[in-house]
Amino acid sequence: MIVQLNYKGTDYTTDLTKGLDISIPFEAGEGHVLAWYLGPMKIEPVRMGDWVGEVKSGAAVNFKNIMFNPHAHGTHTESPGHISPELISINKELNEFFCFAHLISITPEVVDGDQIITLKSLQSGLNELSDAIIIRTIPNLPGKLSTNYSNTNPPYLEAAAAAWLRDNGVKHLLIDLPSVDKEEDGGMLLAHHAFWNYPDQPRLNATISEFIFVPDTIPDGFYFENDAAPSRPLLFELKMV
Repeated sequence: MIVQLNYKGTDYTTDLTKGLDISIPFEAGEGHVLAWYLGPMKIEPVRMGDWVGEVKSGAAVNFKNIMFNPHAHGTHTESPGHISPELISINKELNEFFCFAHLISITPEVVDGDQIITLKSLQSGLNELSDAIIIRTIPNLPGKLSTNYSNTNPPYLEAAAAAWLRDNGVKHLLIDLPSVDKEEDGGMLLAHHAFWNYPDQPRLNATISEFIFVPDTIPDGFYFENDAAPSRPLLFELKMV
């Protein structure tokens, strides 16, 4: 399905049947991506006495319980409710599902032993901002799909960079790391707070998506993006008319 779009006075077309998946699926068992000191996701058949809820065990249907944590087991999209005492439902606040996006590849800088995506590196790699910014960190190794990030102090986003994106109207931030913030920061979550402008004037319809994976076959550039939660963000290639 080919659609025509206009962005800042320029016409583009995109094929909505050819989405580029940048999500990491939620999968049970060992060997899958993991963070925040939790064990693997679990999918288990319901058991009631001698009855086991799976067809291979003799049941008429597969009837299973799923236990997972969105922040630890795969690609997920967060609202300010992630850091607020009150419930802020992403399903209620996120009311746009397609937007224009820029994909940028960045090598984190080493600062005081941490790997940080700095404001300087973000600004130098972006010649234009759009509704969504997608950050692919370099090196972009296949191990991102199966790494247990717990106790590894992964790279993270400088709070000033998150604030700059906020101040320039970026609504959606997607990143291929467990968090935009440092693994152990005493609960400050500076980048989360800065991007959502919380608690001063919270941007309730702004989102952060973490644990994405952008294959090397997808070049940096301008895309049309779709998002949900627990999320499977898709990119659609844009062609100028």
